[in-house]
Amino acid sequence: MTITLARSHTIYSMKAVESAQERARALKSPELEAFYDNMLELGAERFVTTPSSTGALDPLYEDCPNFGEVLDDLTRYLGLSIAGGAGVNVMPVLLLGDPGVGKTHFGKRLAAVLGTEFEFISMNALSAGFVITGSSSTWKGAKCGKVAERLVRGKFANPVVLLDEVEKATGSTQSDPMSALYQLLEPETSRAFHDEFIDVDLDASQVFWVLTANSLDGIPPALLSRMAIYEIPTPTPDQAAGIARRVYVGLLRELKLQNMDEDLDDSVLDKLSEVSPREMRKALLDGLGYAVAAGRASLAPEDVRLKADPCKRKIGF
Repeated sequence: MTITLARSHTIYSMKAVESAQERARALKSPELEAFYDNMLELGAERFVTTPSSTGALDPLYEDCPNFGEVLDDLTRYLGLSIAGGAGVNVMPVLLLGDPGVGKTHFGKRLAAVLGTEFEFISMNALSAGFVITGSSSTWKGAKCGKVAERLVRGKFANPVVLLDEVEKATGSTQSDPMSALYQLLEPETSRAFHDEFIDVDLDASQVFWVLTANSLDGIPPALLSRMAIYEIPTPTPDQAAGIARRVYVGLLRELKLQNMDEDLDDSVLDKLSEVSPREMRKALLDGLGYAVAAGRASLAPEDVRLKADPCKRKIGF
């Protein structure tokens, strides 16, 4: 049996927050002062979670079967953590693969099995730098970045933070998202992460970083050197069939359709293997509606009505 173990980790200095709050009062910034009030009320301690067994990752081998290489490495790192009684020491992970292979889904499932929180940040935006580091409190509409918000308002010091499409990151000279990553992806410098809005150092060294990209083009070599890179393949037909079965069974339980057959015919699986998991879920949900309306207890091929899109190529999980 696997349980989640948790220890306490200090995210910020309470004295530093009190000093910053005094500065906010002098600047007559009620929004910033309220944020510091919240930080003091929540306290500086957050949980760092570690599963008690490497078996915690076993469900991901079935749920994300095309992520075997990265899961093998994570299993070894988790084993080292359990043996030494320390936190999981993992380099930032870059998942490289075509759209639809399941990179974001993997990040969400990883957070779930680790017993921590998940934060999604799209890097395909002009304001990506501000989204990560926050904006100066002197600016109109200023607010903290997503990293600081997760660490301050969340319960965990080791959330899984997924940076999506990192190769498409853009920004201005005042807010270069890549410059923020140089600090955050290094264990030593991330211990004193400075959010522009909060103006208090935060310890982001426990964050589990997962980055996704469709290509290495546009990612600086110096940044790549800070990450473990994994090429994620499209699922094989057998893997896609397994994913479809799990999505289907999950829907039956979610909808409490106890009279429906839990097995899917091979002809149904063949049709579903052409679409992504998100499309699988919608296709199966619609198909169940057609089957129930027809008074059948099993899904037939004609129930799975995939919408043709001539501009869309086949994608995997």
